[in-house]
Amino acid sequence: MNIQTAVDALKSKRRLEIGYDGYVRVVEVHACGYTSKGHAVMRVWQVRGGSVSGERAGWKLLRLDETRGLQILDEPSEAPRPQYRSGDRDMARILAQV
Repeated sequence: MNIQTAVDALKSKRRLEIGYDGYVRVVEVHACGYTSKGHAVMRVWQVRGGSVSGERAGWKLLRLDETRGLQILDEPSEAPRPQYRSGDRDMARILAQV
């Protein structure tokens, strides 16, 4: 888990490549923080890659302790995406957001 890498991707307006649920995904970080149970999470727009749900693009809330190999890419983020709302209700404490 590396919440700082997710925060860095958000602040530098770059996309992030991660391993999650056995798939490689490219995401745009919109918010990073902690749930009420203390899990580090990030609200992302998935740009491409696989997904257990089969939804290859769209909004996701991902737990950082379940990610592998976070890498900031040299691809600009298009955040904020449509329908993004600041003050994510799934986060009890927000560290950074667009």
